[in-house]
Amino acid sequence: MKETPLKIGCFASGRGSNFEALLKRIASGDLHAQVAFLVVNNSKCGAADLARANGIPVHHVSAVTDPDEAARTARLVSIVRESGARLLVLCGYMKRVPDEVLEAAEFGAINIHPSLLPRGGGLWGHHVHEAILAAGDDRSGPTVHRVNSVYDDGEILAQRQVPVLPGDTPDTLGARVLVQEHDLLWRVVERFAEGKLGAPGKRE
Repeated sequence: MKETPLKIGCFASGRGSNFEALLKRIASGDLHAQVAFLVVNNSKCGAADLARANGIPVHHVSAVTDPDEAARTARLVSIVRESGARLLVLCGYMKRVPDEVLEAAEFGAINIHPSLLPRGGGLWGHHVHEAILAAGDDRSGPTVHRVNSVYDDGEILAQRQVPVLPGDTPDTLGARVLVQEHDLLWRVVERFAEGKLGAPGKRE
């Protein structure tokens, strides 16, 4: 019998397909977790709509809502601490997460990136797939990694290879990678829920 569901806090900027995939796995019972909140830097993004539809608190935090960077960081820290979230999950979040926010959660934060890091690191969205095709790589795929102060630099926790096919475009490659993103992210979160992964720096 598993213990209390792992409380997670999610961050997103766009349509929220990875966020939605997590919610579906939680609803099905595959993922033993509870989403405590969603932070967005765009109040009208699809992820925010998904969260509201599922009764999840949504916090819009951006330079518009909180122009002062220190105040913005303090607000994010407060959100994390008050929620009791033990793990932060970035689901297509396009902003850097301050160190103070990462440290506010026991297990830190993880991110899903649409390439086999370190290939494609520092890029986002279709730019990743364009770079993979331009380089002539024969494979790509998503990576789940820990988040630190440098974009796409943290410890790699899991990867899933996807072949690059003749005639691929950024859109067709991206669509195949996205399918694997949806299946990989929740599995890594479940490893935290099962106690198989822990705080940054802890040997698992």
